Amino acid sequence: MNKQNKLNRRRFLAGSSALMGASILPTLANSANQQRAVINSDKNIHKVPVLTGPEFDLYITKQSVIVNGKQTMAMLINDSLPGPTLHMVEGDNIVIRVHNQMDESTSIHWHGFLLPFEMDGVPGISFDGIPANSTFTYRFPLKQSGTYWYHSHTGFQEQLGLRGAIVIEPKGRERHPIAEDHVIFLGDWTHRNPNTLLKMLKQRSDFDNYHQPDFKRLLADIAKTDIKTAFDERKMWNQMRMMPTDFSDLSGEKTFTYLINGKTTAANWTQLVKAGQPVKLRIINGSAQTIFDIRIPGLKMTVVAADGNDIEPVTIDDFRIGVAEIYDVIVTPTKEAYTFFAQNIDRTGYVTATLATKEAARAATPAMDEIEWMTMGDMMGAMDGEGYKATHAKTEYDYKTAMRVDNPRINLDDPGINLRKVSKTRDVLNYSQLHTIEDGVIAEQRAPSRELEIHLTGNMDRYIWGFDGMPFREAKPVNIKPNERVRITLVNDTMMNHPMHLHGMWSDLRAPNGDFQARKHTIMVQSAQKISFDVTGEQGRWAWHCHLLYHMNAGMFREVAVV
Repeated sequence: MNKQNKLNRRRFLAGSSALMGASILPTLANSANQQRAVINSDKNIHKVPVLTGPEFDLYITKQSVIVNGKQTMAMLINDSLPGPTLHMVEGDNIVIRVHNQMDESTSIHWHGFLLPFEMDGVPGISFDGIPANSTFTYRFPLKQSGTYWYHSHTGFQEQLGLRGAIVIEPKGRERHPIAEDHVIFLGDWTHRNPNTLLKMLKQRSDFDNYHQPDFKRLLADIAKTDIKTAFDERKMWNQMRMMPTDFSDLSGEKTFTYLINGKTTAANWTQLVKAGQPVKLRIINGSAQTIFDIRIPGLKMTVVAADGNDIEPVTIDDFRIGVAEIYDVIVTPTKEAYTFFAQNIDRTGYVTATLATKEAARAATPAMDEIEWMTMGDMMGAMDGEGYKATHAKTEYDYKTAMRVDNPRINLDDPGINLRKVSKTRDVLNYSQLHTIEDGVIAEQRAPSRELEIHLTGNMDRYIWGFDGMPFREAKPVNIKPNERVRITLVNDTMMNHPMHLHGMWSDLRAPNGDFQARKHTIMVQSAQKISFDVTGEQGRWAWHCHLLYHMNAGMFREVAVV
């Protein structure tokens, strides 16, 4: 590794750990902040502002907020949680002045944007960050349209509030013109110090798992099968030192409060719409660590875009949205009210909002769906060649690093753990149903010149995550040449879902047979699954990481050098 790369790595690592050991209850940045009204996420008073371009001024401050009845400090953008929605127009030359009024450095990353790498906003990779009490100006031409978002890429600042939505109007006509559209920005909030949470995960990774197998579940399993089968299954999981309910590291039981547009369920974010009139919902998972499953009971959703790109419309009841993923859906309300219901992947919490055609109307909140146990297929892959049947097989594990899945499943039609039973009675979206339809995108699908296979690895006992068994500190950059077409194959050797985001380039998802499936900026790789996507090298130095913030800060990060 050359001297410059070592220096850049130190800068990145310093930025990622800038909050380490610090409290999330610092003093206010300046006396002016003390005069501002406290944002109360439990009351439906504060509205997320909308700013229109092409020039923007964003002011980052530390302020007091109330979430779930408790007052704490947050990092806000223009006095808003989340930050203002930025409304842009494709083709404009964008100028964004970020005024850091805090006593620590910060950054803003424009998630999914195609721009000069110096404007990408990743400290230690593409720039040095924005020092305390200073201003940095981002300038770039806008080459795309659709729904996107922005967030800090410094330490755990994204968890503390530095995030917001972006809507980009196309130069021409919308493929699905809708008179009314609204942003639904999902978030998770914790009153705990994120660095303390990371330390707790390293000490005991299952401290926040509230679905651990217990005696009650054992009795239920015995009733379903028999004593020997129930005990054999537990013996198998114990021998592998794994849990069949390892859905999420941090839960909604005690750690997270979930938010929609900065509001708790108690605040009931509500949008009045006209009965019988189609409405577009731009749904962004801007959380730090939470995968959500979305439904609107009694109302079908037609998915028309994924990660800013139009797809062939798919009408469904439910869909899973990984951290940083984005789906545009069209709904046509006819009743007085509907509940927008977002439950987390581990079924320990949810957040709701209301779509209403009548003032003050509100619909019932559904019960969370039941959890399922993971199968051997979720751990070892498609050992029978047919997906995810539970099959016993001999394998070897290196408990100091990670297990390796030798025969990963390649199917895209699996909605994922805790949605498989649901999919038998409701229409649930899966990746095999995503088909990008933009002619220009399809025309770019030239054959790759080479393939890179990379394994997503983790050690849950020590809470260490990485690529090919190496955390970021030890890894060399992935090298791609400018304009080179490369097929990247990710093999998930862990039992957790990883929403993977490669900066600066589109990720063109491939079907199992190699055909083009969909263009995305974030691809969620399920446990024991192999997924391939093609990229075209864009000049610069780019970040590539799992968008579960605690996984990224625990090592699942890599630099991609296109030189």
